[in-house]
Amino acid sequence: MTPGLTLLPDLFGQDGGDAAGSRFQPLAERVRPRSIDDLFGQAHLVGPEGPVRRYLEQGRIPSMIFWGPPGSGKTTLAEVCAHSLNYRFEQLSATDAGVKDVRRVLETAEKSRRLENRQTLLFIDEIHRFNKAQQDTLLHAIEQGLIVLIGATTENPSFEVNRALLSRMQVYILQPLSDEDVRKVIDRAIAGDEELACAGIEVGDMEFLLQYAGGDARKALNALEAALSLLPPGTQHAVLDRRLFEQALQHRAPDYDKGGESHYDIVSAFIKSMRGSDPDAALVWMARMLEGGEDPKFIARRMVIFASEDIGNADPYAITLAMSVFHAVEVIGMPEARINLAQGATYLAGCPKSNASYAALSEASAVVKAAGQLSVPLYLRNAPTKFMKEIGYGEGYRYPHSYPGHFVEERYFPEQIDPKAFYRPDAEGREKYLKERLEALWPGRYGS
Repeated sequence: MTPGLTLLPDLFGQDGGDAAGSRFQPLAERVRPRSIDDLFGQAHLVGPEGPVRRYLEQGRIPSMIFWGPPGSGKTTLAEVCAHSLNYRFEQLSATDAGVKDVRRVLETAEKSRRLENRQTLLFIDEIHRFNKAQQDTLLHAIEQGLIVLIGATTENPSFEVNRALLSRMQVYILQPLSDEDVRKVIDRAIAGDEELACAGIEVGDMEFLLQYAGGDARKALNALEAALSLLPPGTQHAVLDRRLFEQALQHRAPDYDKGGESHYDIVSAFIKSMRGSDPDAALVWMARMLEGGEDPKFIARRMVIFASEDIGNADPYAITLAMSVFHAVEVIGMPEARINLAQGATYLAGCPKSNASYAALSEASAVVKAAGQLSVPLYLRNAPTKFMKEIGYGEGYRYPHSYPGHFVEERYFPEQIDPKAFYRPDAEGREKYLKERLEALWPGRYGS
């Protein structure tokens, strides 16, 4: 038989032989990068100015926590660190390891340091699942330099890792890989993995695969492998199309292109539904985006903008809630972050609406551009030095808190612009109170 005819049976253990089964490694493991220059993504950590690259160039690394979503490269980066520095690499998973396992690793690390003068890097996956007692067993070993600890977590370490351990470690955030980074991972796997290269694999629907992966390189590689497993034994050239991916993954992708016209149409419908105070329609469009693989942080950012642009001071709490939702999405991640997004969208849609502050800024900007250079009146200028006071800076300024009602009628405009009302509050929600107050304070400007 030719190599191409035996490739897929060997790769997926279909020949029934024990040897083939014992040699099997998942594709994601076979193509895992071994050096820092082979990594895609996380340029803020491993790029030319990245701290992790700097540590490796200096020949030593501190204990660290890698916080990021699944498939962002936490395990890979830990292995690269160990390999680059020739450290012994020990790995535990907090989901099934206990104190005894940690102590065994520490004993081995001590022997390695004493007999081989070799440092040990202990990588603990899902470190947030260790309880306080388990985390405490690591403190002395880190302080004494017995091990370098790298913990990986998908949860905010500020909440899940005890303070004593956290104070001894640097925390670095890993971001989901971009579509371009995931594409590079797939291309390298196809070209660089011996089995796949021999099989002549071609991805016929890369957009589907990227949408399905959602920034998770491991998920993309597992999907690639699942599709390959459905090919007939002996296949020497295969085009992996959408039909094959959907069959292998039991996942149908909505017709949603994150970079195309559909993307902008759907987010427009989402925003206009909130602007129109229809929370139910807003949820439909939000669900459509999420099912299509949209970045939840993109949705949250749009809600933060919307809170000021379309609600403004009609409900000043809206921006606070929108920012809280954005931070929750960063901390929680998908799929649970959908709950936070739903709360935000329904509240914002239900709020009273006003674009008065946004419209006021646009109008003020136009006036400023037309006026050219604007000077600040002397009485409004700051006077931090004696010389500035002597030449009149701040002279004649009336401090509002020294007057009844904490207000004194004063001219705060530049000399080149006549005072006028840019901000015209609506009589909606909280803004009604602002409207009434401004009309009372500035009757010549706001009076009807």
